[in-house]
Amino acid sequence: MSYHSVVVTVHVLAVAVALGLFVTRFYWLCCHSPALQQRWVKVLPHINDTLLLASGIALIVINRFYPFSAQESWLTAKLFGVIIYILLGHIALGRRQRSLSLRWVAFILALVCFFLIAQAAITKLAFLME
Repeated sequence: MSYHSVVVTVHVLAVAVALGLFVTRFYWLCCHSPALQQRWVKVLPHINDTLLLASGIALIVINRFYPFSAQESWLTAKLFGVIIYILLGHIALGRRQRSLSLRWVAFILALVCFFLIAQAAITKLAFLME
């Protein structure tokens, strides 16, 4: 297995873990589950997100795909999508007092954003840039 294949596999697994944790944490938030207060629930997403970022940067370097260039507009769209996803996730899961309906809207929009990010990564087509 090549170095590139290993990094892609790590990146895709980290994406799957991130999505699973996001959905699980939102479910626990809605159910007022005490599981949401466990230490691993607060630490694991940060570890996974760091792994996701590091593998993403490694893929940029390995593949020589550079965001903010005309040839790689899909990557630029993906990066903006990730920023929007993070902001929506913060609204959905953040500690600040917000209504449950606002959290649901942010959660659903974050999932839509996640889908668009995945589409950009798979198809190498910009979803909002053209």
